[in-house]
Amino acid sequence: MKVEIVPGCISCGACEAINSEVFTLNDLAHVNEENIVGNEDDCLTAAEACPVSVIKITEE
Repeated sequence: MKVEIVPGCISCGACEAINSEVFTLNDLAHVNEENIVGNEDDCLTAAEACPVSVIKITEE
């Protein structure tokens, strides 16, 4: 699974609230790629919860 934050993030913090091991928020959201494995369900939940739909998930 590949998780990407595309331009348009409004820094609402929804993704980080769902899983702070995968998503961190500074000025914008960032994906900690080394923590995706084992947290795939949270990645999908975060993508669905993102109010501006900037979390993109693709299968590798």
